[in-house]
Amino acid sequence: MNGLATAARALRAAAPHRLPGTLHTVLRAGYAAERTDLRLADYGQTALLSVAPDGRGARSRRSLPLHGSAPGRAFGAQEPFVEELDGGRVLAHLPVTVRGDRLGVLSVTLPGAGLGDGGLAELAALARLLGHEIVVAERDTDVYRQARRTERLTLAAEMQWQLLPARSCTGDGYALGAQLEPAYAVFGDNFDWAATADRLTVYVTGGMGEGIEASLLTGLGVNALRHARRAGAPIAEQAALAGRAVHAHYGGEAHLSVLLVDLDTATGRMRVVDAGSAQLLLVRDRVPARITFDALPPLGLAGEADYTAREFTLLPGDRLLLVSDGVHAAASPGGEIYGEQALARAVTSAALLPAADVPAAVLRELAGHRGGSEPDDDALVVCLDWSGRRPRSSSGGPGTDLSPGDGHSTVPSPPSGPQRHDEDQDADEE
Repeated sequence: MNGLATAARALRAAAPHRLPGTLHTVLRAGYAAERTDLRLADYGQTALLSVAPDGRGARSRRSLPLHGSAPGRAFGAQEPFVEELDGGRVLAHLPVTVRGDRLGVLSVTLPGAGLGDGGLAELAALARLLGHEIVVAERDTDVYRQARRTERLTLAAEMQWQLLPARSCTGDGYALGAQLEPAYAVFGDNFDWAATADRLTVYVTGGMGEGIEASLLTGLGVNALRHARRAGAPIAEQAALAGRAVHAHYGGEAHLSVLLVDLDTATGRMRVVDAGSAQLLLVRDRVPARITFDALPPLGLAGEADYTAREFTLLPGDRLLLVSDGVHAAASPGGEIYGEQALARAVTSAALLPAADVPAAVLRELAGHRGGSEPDDDALVVCLDWSGRRPRSSSGGPGTDLSPGDGHSTVPSPPSGPQRHDEDQDADEE
C-alpha cells in the first residue's frame, strides 16, 4: 500500500492538467513502467481517446473502439485485462471508474514480474485513484473534457452536457446508467439524479424547441428542479415550483416535459410524477411492461398547475427504464414508428447487461431501426437496476408486490409477454 500512498500524494500535488504524466512518473519509479496511456470514453460511448501526459489535450486524434479492443474489454467488464507482450513484458488495461461512473481505461506497459505479489490489484487501485483526481481536476481544466470528443460539439450540446451528472453510478442497492443521442448535437433532452442516505431521485426532462432555445429552457427547468429538491420539497412540489419558474420566465409560451422518480432506497417504495412524453418501462423477471399514468401538464404551461405523485413498489431484481419520446416515437426511413414492441425487444436483448451498458445497447437497436438516417429528435435512455432488500409483506412470496396498505397503487405482476399496463387507481394528493 506504500505505492498507493505515494501515488496519492503525487497526484494531489500535481497540476490538474498533469495527472497522466505525474502518474507515469510514479509508475516508472515503482513498477518500471515503460509507457502509460490514459484513454477516456467519448461522449457517444463509441471510442476511447488518449490524453497526452503533458496536459496538451488528446495525444492523437486516432482512437480505439470501445467495443472490440483490449482496453474496451477492460472498460466493458470493469475488470483488469492483461495482454502478454514479447520480452516478458505485459500490457495491463485498468478501468478508471469513480463510484460506478466509467471514465475510461488506464493502460500500463511494464515487466511481467511487476504484476507479482498483488501488483495487478494495486495498479487497479491506482486507476481508481486517478479517476477520483480527474473528477476533482475538471473543476480547473478543460483537458479531460476536450479529450472526450471525437468531433466538435454544437453549442447547444455543450450546454446540455454541462448540466448532466455522471453517465453511470452505483449505490447501496441500485445501479444507474444513461445515454443521450445524438451525443454531439443534442437539443433539449436531459437527465439528472441525486442520492442521499435513504433516497434516490431521477429526472428525465425535455425542453420544447431546438438548438440554443431548447437548451436554455432545459437549463432553467433542471436548475429549478434542483433548487426545489435541495430545499427538501417532495417531488410533486418540485414539479410545481419548477413549473412556476418556467412560466414566470416564458409566460406559458414554452414548456418542459419531465418524468420525476423518487425511490426510497430502504424499502423500494417509488413515487413518480409524470408531466411529459417520457415513458416508464418496468422489467421484472426479464419481462418488460410499460407503466402509464394520468397525463399531467408539462412544466411552465400554466402558472399554478397542481401535480400529484403515484406510488408503487420495486422488488429486488427489478429494472426500470426511462425513455424519451425520441426513442419510442422514432421513425424508420419508411415512416414506421419504433413503438413499444420494438422497444421491448431491445430491452429484452439487453437483459444480461449491467445498467451502465443498457442505454447504449438500446440506442444501437434504435439506430438500426432508423436505417442510418439523421435523427430529428433527441433520444435518451436511463436504466435503473434495483437490488435492494426485499421489503416485508403479508404475502412474502417471490414475485409478489408489497401490499400498500395506504391507498396507493402497486405495480401489477408482469404478464407472460410485453404489453401495456395502465395504473387505474386514483393518486393521492401530495
